[in-house]
Amino acid sequence: MTRFAGKVAVVTGAAQGIGAATARRLAEEGAAVAVVDLTAERAAGTVAQITAKGGTARAYGCDVADYDAVEAVFARIAADLGGLHILVNNAGITRDNLFFRMPKADWDAVLTVNLTSAYNCSHVAQKYMVAQKYGKIVSLSSRSALGNRGQANYAAAKAGIQGLTATLAIELGPFNINVNAVAPGYIATAMTAATAERIGSTAEDHQAEAATRTPLRRVGQPEEIASVVAFLASEDASYVSGQTLYVNGGAR
Repeated sequence: MTRFAGKVAVVTGAAQGIGAATARRLAEEGAAVAVVDLTAERAAGTVAQITAKGGTARAYGCDVADYDAVEAVFARIAADLGGLHILVNNAGITRDNLFFRMPKADWDAVLTVNLTSAYNCSHVAQKYMVAQKYGKIVSLSSRSALGNRGQANYAAAKAGIQGLTATLAIELGPFNINVNAVAPGYIATAMTAATAERIGSTAEDHQAEAATRTPLRRVGQPEEIASVVAFLASEDASYVSGQTLYVNGGAR
């Protein structure tokens, strides 16, 4: 498929996991992809995977929690690749702890990286999108937005993504900009492996336990989230906006 031929996509937190899978998927379907992570070196592996298959991608280093840095790197991306049509807000971290033990620094870090960065990137991107009367913004929320023990900070940030998404859809819709979110359940990534390690489990055992609570009896893969992001970023979803789609194997 070439659903994204002629489009420039920016994917944040794209060095690994869901971000890397999304960057690969958009490139496979014809987009020129700006692979953004904290450093260009971190993003280089994803770029190499894309270009090895004949796709177009460039690596960019940026702290997306820094508004001025986002503004500067998006200007470079638009100049290098010829525009900015799709934004995927995927950058995120966890600093899990029970609420009464959670230091304010961990609250601030998670809210800043997971939520404020989505504001920064969306705010800068919409300037390009409004001017061209076209754009797609897809942000990563989480099933944890519904509440998850030990993740007060992460849950708050991911619930905030849903509110931000709904509001931006209202405000940006008149400019032909679709804004949606994807809320994954348990996905096999480095982030969930780190969670397993934190609680004294192995990634394999943690995934097996999560699978028992999932109707499909398995955990998800990054590529399965990437396919949903690609749908929402495409013209196949041209009348879908302001939605958060849970992708969690049927878990309630």
